[in-house]
Amino acid sequence: MTRVKRGNVARKRRQKILKLAKGFRGSHSKLFRTANQQVMKALRNSYRDRRKRKRDFRRLWIVRINAAARQHDLSYSQLIGQLKKVNIEINRKMLAQLAVLNPEAFAKIVEIAKQA
Repeated sequence: MTRVKRGNVARKRRQKILKLAKGFRGSHSKLFRTANQQVMKALRNSYRDRRKRKRDFRRLWIVRINAAARQHDLSYSQLIGQLKKVNIEINRKMLAQLAVLNPEAFAKIVEIAKQA
């Protein structure tokens, strides 16, 4: 078999990994082997957490809506069920923002839902 010199290709590959590892602490950003391991781990975590972020925000919105709804003597599930009956299609993000930033508007929505 003939000898293959990988000078340019290998250097580019290593530089690509080290560039991704910028900002990691200590040898995790300096040495290729440890940097490669940390970059693989970081990419795996970021892929997983992009999906987890959506779940986390939905949980946060539900907690906020529940807290605001209980001030009007309703639970979260009762509020959502009654909003569905009245055909008010407003998503949880908007409901949570109304509950925090504009309690008067949220109170009106709750009153409409209570009439169901």
